[in-house]
Amino acid sequence: MAKVSEELAKRFATEKDSRYEAWVREEGLDIIAAHYVPDLHTVEVKPWPRRGGAGVFINHESSRTSNDCYVCDIPPGGKLAPQRQLYEEMIYVLDGHGSTSVWNDAGARVTFEWQAGSLFAIPLNCWHQHFNSSGLEKVRFLAVTNAPMVINLYGETDFVFNTAYDFRSRFRGEPDYFADEGTQKGFLLETNFVADTRSLPLISAKERGAGGGHIRFNLAKGSMNSHISEFPVGTYKKAHLHGPGAHVIILSGEGFSFMWPENSPLRRYDWKEGSMIVPPDRWYHQHFNTGATPARYLALKYEGTAIRNEQGVPKAWISKRLGGDQIDYADEDPQVRRVFESELAKHGLQSQMQPVYEAELAQLEKDGLSR
Repeated sequence: MAKVSEELAKRFATEKDSRYEAWVREEGLDIIAAHYVPDLHTVEVKPWPRRGGAGVFINHESSRTSNDCYVCDIPPGGKLAPQRQLYEEMIYVLDGHGSTSVWNDAGARVTFEWQAGSLFAIPLNCWHQHFNSSGLEKVRFLAVTNAPMVINLYGETDFVFNTAYDFRSRFRGEPDYFADEGTQKGFLLETNFVADTRSLPLISAKERGAGGGHIRFNLAKGSMNSHISEFPVGTYKKAHLHGPGAHVIILSGEGFSFMWPENSPLRRYDWKEGSMIVPPDRWYHQHFNTGATPARYLALKYEGTAIRNEQGVPKAWISKRLGGDQIDYADEDPQVRRVFESELAKHGLQSQMQPVYEAELAQLEKDGLSR
């Protein structure tokens, strides 16, 4: 990460804090400055009196101006206080099962049930309340929101949390609003609820390498971005970079990721189900499956992190040879393959990448991009 002199840094010190960070402190919660969390299931939380649960914020510093992330617990048999807000929120359920009620000022109300592995979003400025259906076990969920932008924009949290306005284009109380279905448009699934992210069928996405599957979501007609990717045993994804704030949650499998700023050494982070990786702004990152089952992850982020070309394709999907931000296998650091094959051998597995390498070289030559 770029470093400057302490003298220059001091000149900007007063701009580093924000109204958003002050609000988190007012909530009585901490912000863990992390771009890697080994296990979200065991992250320590503190009482959150206003919500009636317990929580902690997990934000990489660069993401605090675009989006944020928090983990929240609901005690056995408990519920959170009703809330509305003028920012968007996507929720992934880590542990437990329960239900959520959503309603607007017009009186329309919908209640739906969820479980560990479910994904949904809160329609903008709707009242909502979460309930734990178990009397024995806690619920734990992770939420990614664009609260930093909204709170920093308006400054007045009373306005953010207590403005009476129904965005009827987003929610009118449709009875099937949170049905486990949607409309598929290319990679994009327009939906408001995914009952189980771990078993959702995916679409082939050879452009990201190694024969993986992919699906993208537009949740609750929001402006935030989310997707699921999966890649087979003995394979790994192509490295790419983008803006800050992508929260990558491991849904299944075992492996590791490299993350690094350009022209810097690779940094390794091991993961399993429940791990989270948050690549810093414009850091390359690359994911490797070293387990005995397909590896699947969920990424929750702000759309502004996905810089696109004039055709609307994210540059993270486009080869650097074409001016994009994705590194072809043919151009990756030689140690990548050595480390990957070594890790597979420790698990008694072999790389399945040779046909992938050869197919890429043939395609690069066909496209006139060979070197």
